[in-house]
Amino acid sequence: MTLLNVRTEGDFIIIGNQRRKKLTSDGCNEPFKDRFWCPRKKWFMKGPCPFFNKQECGNYKHMCGSL
Repeated sequence: MTLLNVRTEGDFIIIGNQRRKKLTSDGCNEPFKDRFWCPRKKWFMKGPCPFFNKQECGNYKHMCGSL
């Protein structure tokens, strides 16, 4: 059973049955209601991610071991 399916297709992000153009190139911090999508964690966050892009997020994870 899937609660909410989130995926990207090209320039679009699909959240549940809603499809819209991505606001960011890599899908990070895509807003949905009052939450923000994190593709690395595959979860919605309460606030936007402090990192500029996925590479910066990956560098932090590599240096510190976790997010």
